[in-house]
Amino acid sequence: ALDYYNQALPIYRSVGDSSGEAGTLNNIGFVYFNLGEKQKALDFFNQALPILRAVSNRPVEATTLNNIGAVYSDLGEKQKALDYYNQALPIYRSVGDSSGEAG
Repeated sequence: ALDYYNQALPIYRSVGDSSGEAGTLNNIGFVYFNLGEKQKALDFFNQALPILRAVSNRPVEATTLNNIGAVYSDLGEKQKALDYYNQALPIYRSVGDSSGEAG
């Protein structure tokens, strides 16, 4: 999956598809998270976040905030994790995502 995401990323960038770029960055981060490479995951999630905010993709912004919280939780930084979860929660509520809201 990582190979395909890495191939897709420059394509999204070259055609100016910011939503696709941000989604792909988030997906790459998720792969690294599952591989146990937490810092790499955090880097990709943090690249995705400002793009998602710029294009007002609130549902994926909430997911990305939640993903960042999960990384910090795994790193033992519980307060930082809570801060990100608390940013995600009102977005999940505003977009009517009860599964995201439940965590």
